[in-house]
Amino acid sequence: MSREVFDERASLLGDEQERWLFDGFNGSKARWNVIPQQVMVAPADHAAGPDRTFSMDQWSGCDAARTRLMKFLATRRPSNPIVLTGDIHSNWVNDLKVDFFDPKSPVVATEFVGRSITSGGDGADRPDNYSTILAENPFVKFYNGQRGYVSREVTAKQMRADYRIVEYVTRPGAPRQTRASFVVEDGRPGAQEA
Repeated sequence: MSREVFDERASLLGDEQERWLFDGFNGSKARWNVIPQQVMVAPADHAAGPDRTFSMDQWSGCDAARTRLMKFLATRRPSNPIVLTGDIHSNWVNDLKVDFFDPKSPVVATEFVGRSITSGGDGADRPDNYSTILAENPFVKFYNGQRGYVSREVTAKQMRADYRIVEYVTRPGAPRQTRASFVVEDGRPGAQEA
């Protein structure tokens, strides 16, 4: 991994937008604080074993900025922070932490990542790297490569995410199914299977 990843100045948001986000959280009286954005926050390690390989087109390319955000969520504790992410060709549910690779590091938020319903062919329930992703990334609660979308329901008590999939998109008639469901309970960071 290049040293630029850890550069304090490297940022997906930029200084002004990062301040705006933190100020918004500081003043928020909302029960659910949602960050909709396009690239995955969690640092998915794609390499088996002690070496680590991350996508540099995601928050992993700006580790210092991600760490600032996670530390802010840990110390300021806005109510129920949830990250909604797209722009990736797979489905994920991630517990977000200050230190992703320390099992004792507390969960500070949850990230729900959804994919498109049609791009890239039929997809697969378990992509080729499925076992590696789950083994190397203990904060990943769900990983799937099937086409579909994520439906969310928000109440005062919980946010529920239903991962709706179709087995194929290369021909008509695929039935829609719920592949997995997760909830985040009010006041309890982290995703739980529903």
